[in-house]
Amino acid sequence: MWIWHGGRYGAPVTARPSTHASRPLRVGFLPLTDAAPLVVAKSRGIFARNGIRVELSREVGWATVREKIRLGELDAAQAPAPMLWAMHLGLSCPSCPVLTAFILNLNGNALTLARALGPRAHDPAGLREIARERRATNPLTIGTVFPYSSHNLLIRDWLLRSGLIPERDVRIVIVPPAQMFRNLAAGTLDGYCAGEPWNSLAVTENVGWCPAWSAGSSLPSVEKVLMVTSKFAESRPSEHAALVASLSEAAAWCDKPENRAPLADLLAEPAYVNVATALISPPLLGHFDRGLGAVESVPDFHVFSNGKANIPEVQKAKDLQQELQTAELVPRKLDAGLPALLFREDLYSAAVGDKPLSKARA
Repeated sequence: MWIWHGGRYGAPVTARPSTHASRPLRVGFLPLTDAAPLVVAKSRGIFARNGIRVELSREVGWATVREKIRLGELDAAQAPAPMLWAMHLGLSCPSCPVLTAFILNLNGNALTLARALGPRAHDPAGLREIARERRATNPLTIGTVFPYSSHNLLIRDWLLRSGLIPERDVRIVIVPPAQMFRNLAAGTLDGYCAGEPWNSLAVTENVGWCPAWSAGSSLPSVEKVLMVTSKFAESRPSEHAALVASLSEAAAWCDKPENRAPLADLLAEPAYVNVATALISPPLLGHFDRGLGAVESVPDFHVFSNGKANIPEVQKAKDLQQELQTAELVPRKLDAGLPALLFREDLYSAAVGDKPLSKARA
């Protein structure tokens, strides 16, 4: 039987029997819209068609994902792309060789500020005044989901463009994505950067508004990746390839316009994001309500497959590494070969072919 995968019809990518065959692969994810390829691959039976049993494990935060990957409690996971550098280099954790052979999505984040800050915060000059007034006693506090993330890069870039110095004028703290809104509503955060639908929730509840989003930024657009340890990729290559091939088909399905509405319904289910479809759907359809009465047309707010989105090209890794270095989140001096070690286009090509996907099963 021929099935659709990797942008073409072909034989199933069937994992070879191994000593691990008695249990399903455990793949971690967070309740975010950009977990869509994993959710679709599981719910539509794509993993099964490619010969692998997969158990999706909903995690609380990115530090938990990092530790479970490092300790072998997860076989693979959705992860912010910069986490690859942090784990490989041993930043805030013991060093662990990791890699990606698949980019799950581009963009998908926004920066949300509390409406409680008032109208002065609607322009950079007013925000600077607020931050400097509070700096000595009650610093302006912005939440990010993980120190090594595109979210942290977006926050720092936006602060600098607003004339504010991160860590001097504004305090940056780590909060899991699903806990951002409640902290903003409680006043323990003055703002945050997170993936959807947690920005839309703040806007809908009239608690926050969004001055910036990743699709409108000049920063690298690579967002989440499928992260595995080098040991897993080397010791279980056929299962790894089947994961990548399955996610290629799922990501292509996610980017078909006619699938965006049913995708929102699927993500809204309790096992996945567990919020109302009405919160998830608009950004998926390219309509981003940033609050204060402004709805932006952002057709690339979420990109799951189109173009070369899924291909872990070395240049993408080089661009991201440069931004991480500029933000002083990783050392200035790094091995020139590190990007090619972390982004494995060769493994992607072996699993799904050299051409980006242009269609998927309806």
